Amino acid sequence: MEIMNKKHNSVERFWNDYLNVNPYHKKETPQSFYFCDNKKDADECAELVVKGIKQATATSLWWFKKNNVSLPRVGDKYIVTDWVGNPRAIIETIKIQQVPFNKITSEFAEIEGEGDKSLDYWKKVHEAYYKREMKTHFERFDENMIIVCEYFKKIF
Repeated sequence: MEIMNKKHNSVERFWNDYLNVNPYHKKETPQSFYFCDNKKDADECAELVVKGIKQATATSLWWFKKNNVSLPRVGDKYIVTDWVGNPRAIIETIKIQQVPFNKITSEFAEIEGEGDKSLDYWKKVHEAYYKREMKTHFERFDENMIIVCEYFKKIF
């Protein structure tokens, strides 16, 4: 997950379009972000959310602590963007679990919806991702590290 540092005008318009249909949600524009750490994967994940295939994400607890970001809570809303910040969907967190990497289930991998949706695929790409993000801080991936499994539904 990569939080967008500045909001694109298109993100604000997207949120306002949502509020026009859902006026009871009058509050400030939610945080926008893209998945992954490269254009290809970020754009693919955004498309999977739009199609309703990707319904979860798995951020390391390490990332939340290292970046001093609050853990997600049920009811949180986010705007998912593509790599360049174009809004693609609004999601709402519906469930959160903290699970060690080596205890992630095939059911979670399928709900996350990436690749062939298998646990083997999930482990391979997520281990590589966590290693890349930790390498910049000279820290090492650990199979026991806690993953924040965030389940969500697309609401717009």
